[in-house]
Amino acid sequence: MEMAAVAAGEAPRRTRGARPQRGGVGAKGLGVPYIIRNIPTYDILSEENLLRIEAIADRILAEVGIEFRDDPAVLDHWKRAGAKLDGLRVTFEPGMLKEIVRSAPRQFTQHARNPARSVEIGGNNVVFSPAYGSPFVTDLDNGRRYGTIEDFRNLIKLAQSSPWLHHSGGTICEPVDVPVNKRHLDMVYSHIKYSDRAFMGSITAEDRAEDSIEMARILFGRDFVDANCVILGNVNVNSPLVWDGTMTKSLRAYARANQAAVIVPFILGGAMGPVTNAGAIAQSYAETLAGCALTQLERKGAPVIFGNFLSSMSLRSGSPTFGTPEPAIGSMVIGQLARRLGLPLRCAGNFSNSKLPDAQAMQEGVMSMLSAVHCGANFILHSAGFVDGLLAMSYEKFVMDTDFCGALHSYLAGVVVDDNTLAMDAFLQVGPGSHFLGCDHTMRNYQTAFWDSGLSDNEPFEKWTEEGGTDMATRANRSWKKTLAEYEAPPLDVAIDDALTDYVTRRKNDMADAWY
Repeated sequence: MEMAAVAAGEAPRRTRGARPQRGGVGAKGLGVPYIIRNIPTYDILSEENLLRIEAIADRILAEVGIEFRDDPAVLDHWKRAGAKLDGLRVTFEPGMLKEIVRSAPRQFTQHARNPARSVEIGGNNVVFSPAYGSPFVTDLDNGRRYGTIEDFRNLIKLAQSSPWLHHSGGTICEPVDVPVNKRHLDMVYSHIKYSDRAFMGSITAEDRAEDSIEMARILFGRDFVDANCVILGNVNVNSPLVWDGTMTKSLRAYARANQAAVIVPFILGGAMGPVTNAGAIAQSYAETLAGCALTQLERKGAPVIFGNFLSSMSLRSGSPTFGTPEPAIGSMVIGQLARRLGLPLRCAGNFSNSKLPDAQAMQEGVMSMLSAVHCGANFILHSAGFVDGLLAMSYEKFVMDTDFCGALHSYLAGVVVDDNTLAMDAFLQVGPGSHFLGCDHTMRNYQTAFWDSGLSDNEPFEKWTEEGGTDMATRANRSWKKTLAEYEAPPLDVAIDDALTDYVTRRKNDMADAWY
């Protein structure tokens, strides 16, 4: 297959409409495959308090336990590992799960079909990926509506076209015009067809996870997939303290194929977890640690990502709230705990409850996205498009968020201190009372000195007025339409494309449509 051929140094096979890669890595030659963090994480808790949280998590695991439902193989795993079983409830001695996860890699490569776009997950690396899971989409022209496969493909194309994202994501929106039991085939194929970045597969049933992995094998080659991570599966705990069979079967499918499961509890404070931050963090830690350990029991050494999704709620109405300060600061603690385990981290993202791409959306998004950056998250799902409490993907907010991701590239680069950046030659040339606009140092550095937003308006008021006086959402609306009009699909090997479409057709023909 294509990846195996590239790895072996063979010439790539004929492609349909093949064009040279522009600029090597990154859309339009501007981006990088992932960010290497050059600023420290923000560690807010003392050793004493971290130990207290870990101790409560140990007590939850030992005295309360976790239920594992509808997957007898999981209970067999735990029994062999030495856990205690009482029906479906499993309890764990303190330290047991930490010992099991020691076999998981601290860092791993997720390979993309374009090798220049492969990502490193873990360590000081940061990967931005689009939002995930919304049943609705929205834009300024057509408002809020159910997502379709056309919307799904459009959002992949927008992600592929952005130099500031690194990953194609997974269920960017639910294509509800495709039967539930078949849409995963179209989604995975669309990621492969319309993007050359790394991507995620289905987790909504074991056979759908297996289909996703099999399609990855068609793309990369079976032997390559067995030895390398090429696809992620985002699996969720049924908080509080329940793992259901749908998720554990998919988790185990990814692990036994040596692919990475992203283990994520969704703790809605006051509903699925305590209303207080420390208690919710302890619960989240316990639930995630159990899922991470299960991947290692299925296949020792399989890559796994320690995930987390803390959220708050309006205690007046019971509605979930996103982009609020308590989950944001809680993410800092999750980052510290994940680093103590030595596991790659997925945490926080660009969250908002706003129904529009407005000031609320960006205020909440910046609050939560900065928490992801400062907590040390390696894989940041929900980096772009999230509105309406993740019920909808906004076309406009998608491009607004990717623009903000561009700013975060510069932010995470930190401050470089060397002879050029200290600019002594500029001080000597300019002297007192003059300006730096035309000096040699400025001319050498002006193209790269500052991040340049693709959406912000920095013109004088008069010029802004003459050009229509538009707000950012309106400019974003024009931007995504222009991007889709100019989009060109990355070349895909003809034989691989044919094999994928044949697989999708055969699998669809094997089953009747199911809409629930």
